[in-house]
Amino acid sequence: MKKDINIKLFLSIFYISILSIFLWLFFSYFSLEEITSYDFIKNNRNYLASLKEQNFLILFTLFFLFTIIWVLMLGFGLPIVLTSGFIFGTWIGSLIAVIGLTCGATLLYFFANFFIKDLIEKKFSKKFSNLTSKVEKNEFLFFLIYRFIGGIPFQIQNILPVLFNVKFKNYFFGTLIGMFPQVFVWVSLGSGLEKIIDKNLEFPNFIDMLITKEIYLPIIGFVVLIFLGFGVRKFFFVDDGAPTKNRT
Repeated sequence: MKKDINIKLFLSIFYISILSIFLWLFFSYFSLEEITSYDFIKNNRNYLASLKEQNFLILFTLFFLFTIIWVLMLGFGLPIVLTSGFIFGTWIGSLIAVIGLTCGATLLYFFANFFIKDLIEKKFSKKFSNLTSKVEKNEFLFFLIYRFIGGIPFQIQNILPVLFNVKFKNYFFGTLIGMFPQVFVWVSLGSGLEKIIDKNLEFPNFIDMLITKEIYLPIIGFVVLIFLGFGVRKFFFVDDGAPTKNRT
């Protein structure tokens, strides 16, 4: 019990410290008024575009490393995939996002499996014990579907497989393949937002954005994924009571 409390305390202090340092550095350079203005977004979009043209490999590497660290710090997946699409476009953005998220999640799983396994079992074992038999039937297929349908917050989704002793190989490739469809959809939306900002001197109204194919196509794709995920979940996990609202 004391060990669990110490681990939770250490992780909490570490996370809050890193987050505080990041926010302090960020707001040392930018004010809240600046970062919420359209001119700020457009100017930085132009800066990132120029940086990408001149130092693509450096920007690619830095973003990849940041993605891994972000996941290790229990960050949400959505900001990463939108930003990846905004900076790198649909295809390269999808590639770097899904590989970065997969590497970060696998490292987090490794850490959780060796250092906080008892804590995770105490917290989640009763709630998800009914999945054990399904995992044992076909571990890779189960985990691929588990990643595809989502339904569990990304941070918890990354550490929950500790309960089932999922092999690292199945964890990595199940994550890589299973998350790609939803990553591709959200990266496409981020890429669409970048194109809209590039074409407009002023921020377009909501309706104009919504009828732009770079925006409505990813939204349609997301809706299709929701229905596919619901159908797959009903077929494979008909008895499960896991939550179904959150995705990447």
